[in-house]
Amino acid sequence: MNRVVLIGRLTKDPELRFTPGNGTAVTTFTLAVDRRFSKDGQREADFIPIVVWGKQAESTANYMSKGKLIGISGRIQTRNYEAKDGTRRYVTEIVADEVQFLEWGDKSQGTTNNMSSRSDNFGNAQNSNQGFDENNYGEDITPVDDGDIPF
Repeated sequence: MNRVVLIGRLTKDPELRFTPGNGTAVTTFTLAVDRRFSKDGQREADFIPIVVWGKQAESTANYMSKGKLIGISGRIQTRNYEAKDGTRRYVTEIVADEVQFLEWGDKSQGTTNNMSSRSDNFGNAQNSNQGFDENNYGEDITPVDDGDIPF
């Protein structure tokens, strides 16, 4: 049995291409998936290459963007090819046959109500201080800045 189910965030916008000849849509992206346990208190993630074919590929490229939460179901596939320099390259990737948009919307849209929010690599919503009103959230919530995030 070869079945994989992953939930994670896109590290960059999906890349849509069409195969030569029949023009089948194929979208590739990398999914940042949190590890369950942290090492020395630092959270870690795995960055897994994903391939989606057909109509789902087009929808994924049109509606998903960097940082959005997505769920995929598919299979692990390995392949190899000869690079331009003559070396043999090996690739392990997930070929998704089911895609769920867990956060989605217009790529250019980043606001909800009066507050712009972003999510860090680990799925925690954080305030970006635009339109932040401390009275709406209580005194016990403090905005956190994690610094540079890979997406």
